[in-house]
Amino acid sequence: MAYLNWFVSALLGFVGGWFLVFYLTVDPIKIARALLLTAVPLFLLLWWAVSRFQGAALAGAAGVGIVGLLLGYAANTSLVLRREDDRDVPELTRAVGDPGDGHTGVIYFTHGEPETYDPIGWLNQFREFDNQGIAFVPFLARPFFLKRLRDAYLKVGSSQHRRRHFDMAVAVEKSLIADGYNTVRVYPSFLDDDPRPDAALITALNDGASRIVVAEVFVSISNHTAEGEDLIRAVDTEVLGVPVSFAGPLWDSTTLHQMFVDKVDSERGSLPRGEVAVLLVGHGQPDEWDLEWPTETEHELGLRTGIIDALVAAGYDRRLLDLAWMEFKEPKATERARQLASSGAKKIVYFSAGISAESIHSQYDVPKLVEKASIDKRVDVVNLGAWNNHPLTIQAIAERVESVLPSSVRASAGVNSDE
Repeated sequence: MAYLNWFVSALLGFVGGWFLVFYLTVDPIKIARALLLTAVPLFLLLWWAVSRFQGAALAGAAGVGIVGLLLGYAANTSLVLRREDDRDVPELTRAVGDPGDGHTGVIYFTHGEPETYDPIGWLNQFREFDNQGIAFVPFLARPFFLKRLRDAYLKVGSSQHRRRHFDMAVAVEKSLIADGYNTVRVYPSFLDDDPRPDAALITALNDGASRIVVAEVFVSISNHTAEGEDLIRAVDTEVLGVPVSFAGPLWDSTTLHQMFVDKVDSERGSLPRGEVAVLLVGHGQPDEWDLEWPTETEHELGLRTGIIDALVAAGYDRRLLDLAWMEFKEPKATERARQLASSGAKKIVYFSAGISAESIHSQYDVPKLVEKASIDKRVDVVNLGAWNNHPLTIQAIAERVESVLPSSVRASAGVNSDE
């Protein structure tokens, strides 16, 4: 009988720990049910221990319950983190020897973020860090990390990332057609959302694309662009005779740099440029990651120094232009925002400079860091967010695509003569 009492204590702890992970990571509409499922076994554990044990035995029962809780928590954490990416990839149905209809399929490829809470992107990221031996969030802390992600979604309502990128992809297609590339069709794709880049590529091939250009709507060459390239190269386009070109990221696009200047100009109103401060917040990556992908940090810095040069050329005071990071690197946005606030500027505008379209980072994480600076209310602080579908952003992406397209594609119809 005594062994049964100990077993029940351990079992109740295990069940409570299991459902605690469920509560921390579940979809928001299931939070209340998950909380109840967590609370009931833990309450029963407390009742069981108090009613069945006394003195030292009570302390022992509590210890057994805690061990059971940790085991249940660890078991369900392992299960949650092993969730596979189940996004759909269509079947390639195009026959070998089919030349296609002559159009150029532009795979608009970017990071992606689900509109509502879904941790799959971070689950993939955890696995990537683990495979590369990069210390990030300890295993047992990851459910709490996912809860923080869910909390951010609950605060902002939803991420605008997906909708903005679909709008941007449409705008890029219109821009290319306006420039004479009238046989171009743009297919949006995402690393961490639907459709995946390989799925978009297969759709383009099944639609009859005779040439593929991958428009990498990223700041830098990084593990993210490499992941997308691997997915795309895994599709055998050579057997179909369809060439694939990669347009490259946008860190050194002077057109994109000018977009930031235009946004600041539009926001400053009647203030002289010398009274406006600009903070460019980069994402940042772990130092360990720099060993494998130094281009990511180099290009993030290159983008922002290029923007500062463009702002100075437009008449802004270099002393009021600064760089910061969101995570992993120093200085953080809070510190730099506080310093700019003490500089005498009457307005501070800040960007999530490395984010291509509004996301949880630009809607919540970076604004929260700036808010922590506790800037005097007399200084106007404005979040200008991510790149989004500003005309110069669209032009910058279109220019990259055009840079890898042969001249024969322009204003042509049917199968290209140089294929």
